[in-house]
Amino acid sequence: MLARKAGGCPRSTYHCAHSGWQGQRIMPPLLFSPRQTMAHDVKTELIALLTQARDSVAPTASATPIQIERPRDPSHGDFATNLAMLLAKALKKNPREIAQQLLAELPASPRISGAEIAGAGFINFRLAAGEKTEVVRTALNQGADFGRSTQGGAQKIQVEFVSANPTGPLHVGHGRGAAYGASLSSLLAFAGWDVTREYYVNDAGRQMDILGLSTWLRYLGLLGEQIPFPPNGYQGDYVRRMAEQLQHAHGDKYRRSATDVLQDTPGLPAADRADDEAKAQREAHLDALIARAKTLLGEDWHYVHQHALNEQLEDCRSDLQEFGVEFEVWFSEKALYDTGLVARCVALLEEKGHIYVQNGAKWFRSTAFGDEKDRVVQRENGLYTYFASDIAYHLNKFERGFDKIINIWGADHHGYIPRVTGAVKALDLPSDKLQVALVQFAVLYRNGQKASMSTRSGEFVTLRELRGEVGNDACRFFYALRKSDQHLDFDLDLAKSQSNENPVYYIQYAHARICSVLKQWPGSPAELSAADLGRLDNPREQALANLIGQFPEVIEAAARDLAPHSVAFYLKDLAGEFHAWYNAERMLVEDAALCQARVALAAAVRQVIRNGLAILGVSCPESM
Repeated sequence: MLARKAGGCPRSTYHCAHSGWQGQRIMPPLLFSPRQTMAHDVKTELIALLTQARDSVAPTASATPIQIERPRDPSHGDFATNLAMLLAKALKKNPREIAQQLLAELPASPRISGAEIAGAGFINFRLAAGEKTEVVRTALNQGADFGRSTQGGAQKIQVEFVSANPTGPLHVGHGRGAAYGASLSSLLAFAGWDVTREYYVNDAGRQMDILGLSTWLRYLGLLGEQIPFPPNGYQGDYVRRMAEQLQHAHGDKYRRSATDVLQDTPGLPAADRADDEAKAQREAHLDALIARAKTLLGEDWHYVHQHALNEQLEDCRSDLQEFGVEFEVWFSEKALYDTGLVARCVALLEEKGHIYVQNGAKWFRSTAFGDEKDRVVQRENGLYTYFASDIAYHLNKFERGFDKIINIWGADHHGYIPRVTGAVKALDLPSDKLQVALVQFAVLYRNGQKASMSTRSGEFVTLRELRGEVGNDACRFFYALRKSDQHLDFDLDLAKSQSNENPVYYIQYAHARICSVLKQWPGSPAELSAADLGRLDNPREQALANLIGQFPEVIEAAARDLAPHSVAFYLKDLAGEFHAWYNAERMLVEDAALCQARVALAAAVRQVIRNGLAILGVSCPESM
């Protein structure tokens, strides 16, 4: 933060009566958008005032940027600037001396009650009391639009997230990516972007073949065919349910003998072997089983394969919808092959000289773009790699005309960033439009034990199970409590507790308390915007109004940094300030004007909580 507490140098304080402000002209009123709030207005005006002072004190340094921030410590004022320190090099003067000159040239404003020099040369500003409380009226008048921004300029932005392989139920790790992506998308839309939420469906390739095979083998088992189930197949109960569906709908139509299925397969090594040779043998055995399934089933293989895909994709879709996560686009990987885009993409790279052939395979020169090694895009057998389809997918994104593209990936994909970015550059696409946000998987602890998340083994805790245990609200909020790239341990006991230590309960309880006050107040909500906000003159009320005024700034900063967790932390602080005020003061006092002003302040807090929790996908109960 810009503001600093006064240090070794004697502190100089300049108030209106002791500075160049006295007797100077007041700046004419500036024009603002009706959606701008008090804080934005004041910041804009402060920048205008400081611009005039800077150009007077340092006319040769008019390009020096003016930064306005809120001090971390409220005792240091409401806003602060480091302009004096930025000018020090150009003017070759002590920053505190420059700060004094800036204040002497600063035009007066009725919205600023005072200014002071602190530390090495920071200038801290204090707002007039009425400026802090006027934001209450703004929040009430704007309602659900309070805090909205035009920061994004209605630019088209694609946010691709979750994109889990449809090979099993979503687990609690996927849940964090879903919560982050959904909250970020809502945040960016609130900040003025035209957002498209997209799920990339990996419906092509080996992993889907493994799922189809696993379903078919379980189906054969139900019919009495004794076939050793491969340890690297998908083994969860959901696979057995899909097999039962096949049997119920089609009887023994897809039955083939165990002898035919196992013909020409290399077999499996001993179960206790973990050496590389044993691992390779298990993978070869799995591939041989897939090949046998395709041969034996013929055209029916497509049905079995598609049945497994559709079931898992629908389960994923419904799980996410119940979690409050929606997508405008579900994009099929298979479509990239069906439309020929993968082949066209590789051909483009080849035309541009970024492909070479070695041992019959086509390699992309990704080392030329910062990757640790070159990557195969087409194998010697003619099949394209996953990387080739990923390149084609990104080409498709750019061809759809997005101004910005955000990929939300698991932290284990960190090494994938340079090769994808390199491919984008190799295609002569604007790589600066592409941004990757990494999400650490959440780790769930139950009874002090970390739960397994392996989809192959079937030993995982699903997102649906977690939601059933702690509820959607706790899930969405707890997932948003950390930066996306920070490790997250999900505390089940805390998430389920009804205490001040549970942040989502604490915020929702503040909302419920305010609803109770409004129900008891005999007036009409429409009257609140006319309240005499000048009656809100005690320090707690001023602090609460000040926090409300920060909400639009929090939104813009969070959107800029792709950090919805900032909204969660802000709401915790707001709820804390409200509870402290509520416990210290009576709302429904006999003084009608004071009562109305306090109810208006409470209603403004409620509106901000609603707007913030809506971004995070959390509900606002009216009673608890």
